Amino acid sequence: MAESSVASLEGLPSNVATVLSAFLTAARNDLAADLISAVLFGSAAEGKLGPTSDVNLLLVLRTFAPDKIRRLRDAFLTAEAAIKLRVMFVLEDELASAAELFAQKFADMLRRHRTIFGKDVLGSLKVARQSEVFRLRQILLNLVLRLRESCIARGQRPEQIARILADMFGPLRAACATLLELEGGPASDSAAALASVAASFGPLGTEAAARVLSAHERAPVVASADDALFQVLTLTMQIFQRAARLT
Repeated sequence: MAESSVASLEGLPSNVATVLSAFLTAARNDLAADLISAVLFGSAAEGKLGPTSDVNLLLVLRTFAPDKIRRLRDAFLTAEAAIKLRVMFVLEDELASAAELFAQKFADMLRRHRTIFGKDVLGSLKVARQSEVFRLRQILLNLVLRLRESCIARGQRPEQIARILADMFGPLRAACATLLELEGGPASDSAAALASVAASFGPLGTEAAARVLSAHERAPVVASADDALFQVLTLTMQIFQRAARLT
């Protein structure tokens, strides 16, 4: 794999770029030769961070050395608090297993990533279709079960409903993008994939997707927030049932 230089953090808000750059400098200094690659993925890689978005980073290491990791701790905690940095630490020889066992996450990562230091570790990585289908269905059913619990436990608290719906945006849009790819469609923007899949279930599906997007963008909570939970639950169940037909 060819080495890449530290890429531009173009497209990120200035505060995010500053904090992320500082963390990457610390990672390069503290991890030294153990750091093989740093890969930005998800919304940040697309330059489409929303108000509720995490900044997702994959660090591929030769070894997870305690002394070096301890030195990096303060820089990580600072970035975690400042920009909601989330780091996945994976050893190089674990990548293939990670892609198999976390197929949905890695499928989305392959669609939306930017190597910002070191090797292009994702360039030759493949996600097996069988693993991808299994993980997609597992994630969607888990979302259904969580939403059912929320309908009972959180249905009277609009501010909590807003957080629940905002948290649904990322996994739902990634699931829809994976679903369309597995059905043989072209790779597409994840947000567009959510809108497309939701529209296939009619106006109620479109409205449910719009509510999730609205929560992600931190729009004011509406009086019918309780109804939104049930609408999004119905949409998620429909997506799960569609995914169940994949072979």
